[in-house]
Amino acid sequence: MEKKVASNKVLWIFAIGQLGWSILSGIVSNWLVFFYQPSPEEISKGMPVFLPQVAFIGLTAIGLITAFGRIFDAITDPLIAGKSDRLKHRLGRRIPFMRIAALPFGVVTVLMFISPASEGSPWNVVALFVCAMMFYLCMTAYCTPYNALIPELGRTQNARINLSTFISVTYFVGTAVAYLVPNIAGFFLNTLSSEEVAQKMGMTVEEVIEKGTTIYTNYPEAYRITIAILAGIAIICMFIPAFLIDENKYADTTPTETPAFKSLAATFKNKDFRTFVASDILYWIALTLFQTGLSFYITVLMGLDTTWTFPLFAIMTVMSLVCYAPVNILAKKLGKKKLISFAFMFFAVTFLVTAFAGILPIPSVAYGIIVAVLASIPMAILGILPQAVVADISESDKLDTGESRQGMFYAARTFAFKLGQSVAMLLFTSIALINSEITDKADIGYGLGYRLTAIIATVLCLLGGFVFFRYNEKKVIARIEAGNAENNKEETGNDETE
Repeated sequence: MEKKVASNKVLWIFAIGQLGWSILSGIVSNWLVFFYQPSPEEISKGMPVFLPQVAFIGLTAIGLITAFGRIFDAITDPLIAGKSDRLKHRLGRRIPFMRIAALPFGVVTVLMFISPASEGSPWNVVALFVCAMMFYLCMTAYCTPYNALIPELGRTQNARINLSTFISVTYFVGTAVAYLVPNIAGFFLNTLSSEEVAQKMGMTVEEVIEKGTTIYTNYPEAYRITIAILAGIAIICMFIPAFLIDENKYADTTPTETPAFKSLAATFKNKDFRTFVASDILYWIALTLFQTGLSFYITVLMGLDTTWTFPLFAIMTVMSLVCYAPVNILAKKLGKKKLISFAFMFFAVTFLVTAFAGILPIPSVAYGIIVAVLASIPMAILGILPQAVVADISESDKLDTGESRQGMFYAARTFAFKLGQSVAMLLFTSIALINSEITDKADIGYGLGYRLTAIIATVLCLLGGFVFFRYNEKKVIARIEAGNAENNKEETGNDETE
């Protein structure tokens, strides 16, 4: 049966699902390390240290947990993708997974920020490890089938670019909402009086007022309430496409017969896909270093309060959204390869500028705005086009092999970049410890570890751009156009026969 072409309304309904899961992903990516490996500034404000702050060969507990979680996530990606590609269900191959995974995905996100034991207890490590594995399993169970619908709903080049634009918009909005965590938590925070702070810190009341010293009595609880509220919103968003889109109308629901890891191996045989994935790994290591470090760059290097995280990200988001229309138009005229290669190089510049925060004689707020504006351009390009590139490659491969493995292509991509993210988490949590004992902001070594993470991100982003330049976009697009021409010819022939 011929499938319907999804309207923009349907594509926007689909994009709302990404709004939901990007909120949850953003919460964990941006605030988990901040919560469990707090800087001295946050500890002084009353943030408890729930995990043992010891390092094993330079690796911290939170670093090992998040890295192992990403590895576990990467391994489960092809398993879920294989099951999704082979699923026989009246609702299709993707929707059943999305319906089942949405609720536990949101619940376990909240549980990751709840520690059952006292400060510094090893049991908190165990609890966080279990919750982290569940979080990544639920994320895979929702996101892998979700991403597999992208080439099915976007059946033409223009539709793919439009859909990639829509889901990029909702991704940015979701990530921006995640950055609101400290701002929303501020409504629930209780503070000690100046007299109580003075007594606790051995200071005079005048000194407390002069220095603006603040201690919160319920720092973690305020964060947990905020995360629970946002998780509830995210669950509703994820349910919307899962219940409002009829997969059978738009997608090829014919199951494949190839086992998961055999299908994964076949996917990596595609040369163009291997090139894309190699560049994607380097990009995601760099981006994960940057995203994980952003709250530290703002609070430690720039000397701003955590509440500045959202305004700066909002500036980046708004500026990025302004760039969406030009990116959409230019991608259709110039192709995706040129824009993506440019974005890699521009992002490298942004990371390098971030590394010099607090050194150059520029006011902190102004510096933060400069970084946000610079980052907005590559974020717009890399937020839209890579998904469309994977859709192109999977469609071209389908024409060559006769197998519909969209789920596995997106799983293979996430399998690779999540391994990269694991490396990034180990790197960040270890490198961040360099000179962490220095608390004097006037010391030249203050914040050196965080500064080094931005420099490493710069180098990796440059390498990613050079690798992606080898992607043969012309060949992939030519194969798709030839396949479309053959299909049109066959349909015309069938009409004449009838």
